[in-house]
Amino acid sequence: MPFLCRAVALQAMCAGECRTRTEISLIGVKTVFATLSCVQVTRISPALGALVTGVDLCQPISNDLRDAISANLVEHQVLFFENQPLTPVQHRDLAQRFGELHVHPIYPNSGDAKEIIVLDTNDKNPPDSDEWHTDVTFIEQPPLGALLSARVLPPFGGDTLWASGIAAYEALSDSFKEFILTLTAEHDIAASFTIERYGNSPETRKMVENARLKNPPVVHPVVRTHPVSKQRGIFVNYSFTTRIMELSTRESEMVLNYLTSHVSKPEFTVRWKWKQYDLAFWDNRLTQHYATADYMPHRRVMHRATILGDKPYLESGIAS
Repeated sequence: MPFLCRAVALQAMCAGECRTRTEISLIGVKTVFATLSCVQVTRISPALGALVTGVDLCQPISNDLRDAISANLVEHQVLFFENQPLTPVQHRDLAQRFGELHVHPIYPNSGDAKEIIVLDTNDKNPPDSDEWHTDVTFIEQPPLGALLSARVLPPFGGDTLWASGIAAYEALSDSFKEFILTLTAEHDIAASFTIERYGNSPETRKMVENARLKNPPVVHPVVRTHPVSKQRGIFVNYSFTTRIMELSTRESEMVLNYLTSHVSKPEFTVRWKWKQYDLAFWDNRLTQHYATADYMPHRRVMHRATILGDKPYLESGIAS
């Protein structure tokens, strides 16, 4: 193996040749499960990111494989799986193995599965993810993670970058860490989902207005504790974080500008060049991502399932 896994469950990896297990229930229903056998995980960047091979996620996954993927998600923060031609229903069912799914209030979804967002960008519908952000931080319990599937790709361009809020936090001076540990910040859906961008008809305007009413601004810590690893990381982002509650407007702007710029340093990032049916699974709790908008007028279609998480918190005395 290219690296030493921290998770005990992963000691079973590469133990055999078969990648699936077949079970027949008492009523004769046959189910094929993807298992741990022959799965290999390779780190691809110092800060975050790993490539996972030897697994077919189009099959229902076993509990052991689910737990192994979850452990590696915490370890590497974003996982990449190649050649996973999931249908929207398979995509939804896979994501549901990791938790309850979020239904986005504005983005369109697949007709086969309402939990699957369809991100179809082209010259008539320009991209809106070409800025560093963490998904859906405007709710009380932001997502644990998301699974993004590449469906239609431009001939070149359209890469996605991820940044580690953990690595960015650890690179700060001790004095600045101590300062931002005392701060909280407001996150607001209206900061990115504007009437001007998304409400260009009476129907869509009403949709955006309803989304704002159902999602009032929320407050989260500027630094949050990862609920599994107990590591700390920066938890503000350009798209949804509007102000720091304890600071004046100008002070808030300066600190937010610094933190959002700091997180995006290349040393804290990994970049993925998509191929059709690649699947990325990232830990949304302490990462940010950026979808490059360098492929116009070509089309790019991605499907995303978003897994709900827990309320962000900062636990004292766990990490520096």
